[in-house]
Amino acid sequence: MKRILALVLAATMVLAFAGCGAEKKGEGVLTYAEYDAAALDTQVTVETYVQAKQSWWDNKATVYTQDKDGGYFLYNMACSEADYEKLTPGAKIKVTGYKSEWSGEVEIVDATFEVENGNYVAKPEDVTSLLGKDELIKKQNKLVSFKDMTVVNVSYKNDEPGDDIYVTLSKDGNNYDFCLEYYLNGSDEAFYNTVGGLTAGTVVDVEGFLYWYEGANPHITKVTVK
Repeated sequence: MKRILALVLAATMVLAFAGCGAEKKGEGVLTYAEYDAAALDTQVTVETYVQAKQSWWDNKATVYTQDKDGGYFLYNMACSEADYEKLTPGAKIKVTGYKSEWSGEVEIVDATFEVENGNYVAKPEDVTSLLGKDELIKKQNKLVSFKDMTVVNVSYKNDEPGDDIYVTLSKDGNNYDFCLEYYLNGSDEAFYNTVGGLTAGTVVDVEGFLYWYEGANPHITKVTVK
């Protein structure tokens, strides 16, 4: 009997330790793995953390969010202007909407949210080694970084400053498309001018959110000239 009790106690302790460090999800809330596995056009509820705000218009917000396991792009989420001010970096929100996809970008649409207690600001994950590989898409919508990239070309949407900037960077002889999304951080004049002023041959480290448009199209948030 003592041996049985000891085994039961040991098993209980193993289960308790296995749960240590795991973020507890609320009732009905999906883990990132469950969200990733969910079919498109199904309703989903996630708990996630604001990383950056792209835009607010007509009581709708577009926001980049992330938890410790993956990223979520919230497109045109119902949001008053007052509530938009609450979406500060790191703020925890519970979001209910529909998993959708547009040109390869997986997002949550027709969503509502509520602010919860909690805070988490992600550090960029170096995914340079995944460039050109199928595994890269698993990092979609996360804050990521790319090291020692060489500038190939810089051009403006509509051929003049004042909108998105398209940047082609190369690594190991292969070219990759990046974008400075104007609505995300184009109002940062110094940063906008830095990206627009990059010249071919310059080596840079870049950070950004791994947006997807007919393939990887990271939205740049930081550039470091080497």
